[in-house]
Amino acid sequence: MKSHTLWTKNFTIITLGTVISAIGGVAMSFALGFVVFDATGSTLLSALFTAVSTLPQIVLPILVSPCLDNFRRRPVIFGLDYLSGVIYLLFGWYLLSHEFHLPLYLLFSFLASSIGSVYSLAYGSLYPNLIPEGFAQKGYAISGMIYPTVIMVMTPAASILYTRWGLAPICLGEGVLLLLAATLETRIRVEERTRAGEGFRLQAWVRDFREGFAYLKREKGLLRIYSYMPITQGISEGADPLIRAWFRTTPGMDITMYALFTTAQFIGRTIGGLVHYKWEIPPQRRFSFAYMVYIAYHLMDAALLWLGFPLMLVNRGVCGFLGINSATMRESSVQNYLPDHMRAKVNAVFNALFALFSALFTVGMGALGEVLDYRLCVVLASLSGVVLCHLIMWRGREDVKKVYNKRY
Repeated sequence: MKSHTLWTKNFTIITLGTVISAIGGVAMSFALGFVVFDATGSTLLSALFTAVSTLPQIVLPILVSPCLDNFRRRPVIFGLDYLSGVIYLLFGWYLLSHEFHLPLYLLFSFLASSIGSVYSLAYGSLYPNLIPEGFAQKGYAISGMIYPTVIMVMTPAASILYTRWGLAPICLGEGVLLLLAATLETRIRVEERTRAGEGFRLQAWVRDFREGFAYLKREKGLLRIYSYMPITQGISEGADPLIRAWFRTTPGMDITMYALFTTAQFIGRTIGGLVHYKWEIPPQRRFSFAYMVYIAYHLMDAALLWLGFPLMLVNRGVCGFLGINSATMRESSVQNYLPDHMRAKVNAVFNALFALFSALFTVGMGALGEVLDYRLCVVLASLSGVVLCHLIMWRGREDVKKVYNKRY
C-alpha cells in the first residue's frame, strides 16, 4: 500500500538514528582533522594519517558487498553501531590519562574506518527501501540535510571542546550516542530479500562480484558518474588538510574562524536542502543543473583562499547551497536507477574508488603543501577538476542524462 507521507515509522527511526550518531561523528571528524597537525606541525603527516584511515574503505566494500546484497542489512547496521560505540568509549577512556601517540591514533582511526566502511555500504543499500514510494527526492533531501545541519551546530561546539579539553570527552560522547542510535535502529521493521537457508559460499560471492562489475560496465552513464565523482570528491578531500593548515598558520586566522568557515558552508547546505525538499528539480533539467554546479564548485574552490574572510564565508555558503541540491538530485537518481539486488555491489565500487582517490589526492596535496604555497596547491587541484569534469561528464552527457534525467 502506497504511503501518503514520507514520515513513516521506519523513515523516522533511521532519520533520528542518523542525527544522533552524526552529532558525535561531526565533533570527532573535526577534532581528528586537527590533532595530528597540532601535534606534528606537518601537512604531510596529517595527510598520511587521513590516507591510512581511508585504506579499509578501498578494500572492504568490494569484499562485503555481494554478501550485503543477499543477506539482511538491518542487523548489520545496528550491530556495527553497537560495536563502534564500545570502541569509542574504550578509546576515550584511554585518552583521559595518555598523551598523543601517533601509531595508536592510526590504529583507532583504521579500526573505526573499517567498521564505518561496511556500515556505510549497508546503510546506503537499505536506505532506499525505507523511503515510501513516490518520496525519493524528498527522502534524500532530508538525508542530505542531516550532516550539514549537525555540522552547522556542532562545529563551533567541537572547536570549544577540543581547544579546552582535547579529544577524550568528544570520543566518549560519540560512544554514548552510537549506542543510543543502535538501540533506535533495532526497531526498524522491513522485509529484505535473502537467500533462505544459505550461508556464505565463495562460489556465490565470486558470481555476485562479477555480476556487479558486468552491470556497471554495461551502464555507461553510471560508469561516467562513478568515474568523475570519486575524482572531484578526492580533490575536495585532498584540499581539506591544506585549508586547515592555512587557517592554523596564517596571521589573523585560528581554529575558531575555521569553525565559522565550515559552519557557513553547512548553513548554505541546510538552506539548499530545505529548498530541494519543497521544490524538486524537473527531470529534464537535472543534468544541466548538476554540470553547472560541478564547474562552479571547482572555480569557487580555486578562488577560496585568496578572498578576505567575509567573502570566504559567502563563497562557502553559496557552494553549500548549490552542492546539496546537486548531491541530493544525484543520489536519489542513481539509487533509484539501480536495481535493489545490485545496489550494494555497485555502491561498493563507488565507495572503494572514492576512498582510493581521497587517499591519493590527500597524500599528493599534503606532500605538495610541504613545498608550495597552500593557496597555489588548492588552485591547481581545483582547475584540474574543471578539466576532468568537461572530459568525463560533458562529453558523455547523453549517457549520463539517462541516469540523471530519468523519471521515478
